[in-house]
Amino acid sequence: MEPGPDLILYEEDLTQITACLIRLHHDARSKAVFLIDKNGQLLGSAGETAGLDTTALATLAAGNIAATGGLAQLLGQREFSILFHEGERDHLHISVIGGQVILLILFDQRSSLGLIRLRAKKATEEIGQIFEEITRKLKRNRREDRTLLASAFAEITDEDIDNLFGKG
Repeated sequence: MEPGPDLILYEEDLTQITACLIRLHHDARSKAVFLIDKNGQLLGSAGETAGLDTTALATLAAGNIAATGGLAQLLGQREFSILFHEGERDHLHISVIGGQVILLILFDQRSSLGLIRLRAKKATEEIGQIFEEITRKLKRNRREDRTLLASAFAEITDEDIDNLFGKG
């Protein structure tokens, strides 16, 4: 999966992603879950997000992944795909999905790291499949756009070009 910087999510994609996040939030007994792109844009969330600066959270999570990527390279690794931060009350489980999106799970004593890891693994697979389909749609749309563009230019004659530029 490599959607790239021009990732386009349609309503049906967001509906699938949101359903997955809601299910994960419930099944993992987390406080909240977030899906973030590697540029720090929040793509979706579920759970107790009121009172959180989700924009800052998304940006800092992406920065955390970027910094950890630098550490991985120093150690000869491609990346560290799972990160865990333990706090006094709240904890973060962060997963990189397909090298492009970040799944962040905020949890407390209502859950355990084992349950979070188990549920995150399942959600990561599901979200990965959603983004693979998004990538396929994006590639298919690009091919269709190129075909339409090529056929539009194929219909232009030398006379049309001369008329356009005032020659003739």
